[in-house]
Amino acid sequence: MAETEPYLSLIIPTFNEQLRIGKSLDRVLVFLHSQSRTFEVIVVDDGSRDRTVEVVEQFRNSDPAVRVERRPRNLGKGEAIRMGMLQGNGSYLFFSDADLSVPIEALPTFLSILENGCDVAVGSRRKPGAVLEVHQPLYRELMGKVFTWLSSWILALPISDFTCGFKGFRRKAARELFSRQRLKDWSFDAEILYIAKLRGYRTTEVPVAWRDDRATKVRLSGAVVLAFLGLFKIRLNHWTGRYR
Repeated sequence: MAETEPYLSLIIPTFNEQLRIGKSLDRVLVFLHSQSRTFEVIVVDDGSRDRTVEVVEQFRNSDPAVRVERRPRNLGKGEAIRMGMLQGNGSYLFFSDADLSVPIEALPTFLSILENGCDVAVGSRRKPGAVLEVHQPLYRELMGKVFTWLSSWILALPISDFTCGFKGFRRKAARELFSRQRLKDWSFDAEILYIAKLRGYRTTEVPVAWRDDRATKVRLSGAVVLAFLGLFKIRLNHWTGRYR
């Protein structure tokens, strides 16, 4: 690895996040600069129509560790993360939601697990040791549990939490998994973990502290329908050899 390449990359997808992204980047950068590892933060904007990109560019102008990649139109969180993961240069790559529902201070725990032989580290709100500081509304929690149950059943994956928005990868695994990703919507998490299983990558769930943000951009009804259909698309993609 060239000396100019960072040790870790953090990918943050955004869509109309002008009210939150500045505060989140402040927290992320203060924390990462306090650590000993070199890093880059890649904000992938998924076609925002507000001032999100302008806010991020202010950080980029003052901190060379920040990059911004802009998509001309909204294609979905999965596509934004795929783009960031394939462009990240770190030996270890992570993605986080813009609201930092999982605090950035969790990153060293994930990094240590990856450094010690794990290929994929998955944040979980349901493993023993997880702390839900602020719960989602009950209907969101129930829908999340239903999706997890369906994902485990349809994909035969023993994962307790598919959709937690914080995950980490060794670079080799990230390149291989995200280059094979086909889905752009909420089901991309399940797809990535399914491909990891197919490719024989070691996956570990990591209990996290988690705080719900009521300003979420996800329209749950439509997202759940697309995600449910996505599970069958994953199986179909496997059967038709699209993950080879």
